[in-house]
Amino acid sequence: MSAPTPLPPLGQRLQRLFLTGLLTLLPLWLTWVVVKFVFVLLGDLSKPLVQPSLQGIASRNPMAFGWLVEPWVQGAIALVATVLAILLVGWLARRVIGQRLLRWFEALVSRIPLASTVYGSARKLLDILQTKPDGTQRVVLIDFPHTEMKTLGFVTRVMREAGTGRELAAVYVPTTPNPTSGYLEIVPVEKITPTDWNVDQAMSFIISGGAVAPETIPFSPPAARQPGVDA
Repeated sequence: MSAPTPLPPLGQRLQRLFLTGLLTLLPLWLTWVVVKFVFVLLGDLSKPLVQPSLQGIASRNPMAFGWLVEPWVQGAIALVATVLAILLVGWLARRVIGQRLLRWFEALVSRIPLASTVYGSARKLLDILQTKPDGTQRVVLIDFPHTEMKTLGFVTRVMREAGTGRELAAVYVPTTPNPTSGYLEIVPVEKITPTDWNVDQAMSFIISGGAVAPETIPFSPPAARQPGVDA
């Protein structure tokens, strides 16, 4: 009969337990941070309108409606109000009257110097990400920071180099786990590695830090691949 395996030192066991607990709780914590951020952000949009109304109701009848001034109650009602407003905007956007209102709003914003630039750029970026560019896949990989490493990006436009006529792609590279921040790269089209991903798959990959990903992915640009070898 073999001798029992000796237990590792207490410090090593505690370290393993701590790492196991940390890795178990980290996804839950990240989910909570993101959800809390979104909920607080949405709730704050309606608070300036909701708070005076609730305080007015509570002041008229403190005994019955005094609970309306509680911060968590106001936050919850403001969140519901914002969600309902977003649903209403989505419903109107699918109707003729909503499209007319949107065009009127865009015409109004276009007259404001700074707002027109920000709104117009954001609107174009969102529209571009929902369509596929001619001749170029939307979701691509580019070399970063060198040829043996890649980063994920979205092709927003294809241009030509002055003088040579070489095709260049404007690639928006989002950051992980917040894809709303990032930077812009101008990359020769022949240096781009196309993928068959859609925008939703790419966003899942970015937000999850690469945890949500397919089993295979191309790595080399088509021009660099050897004939007869799958990428």
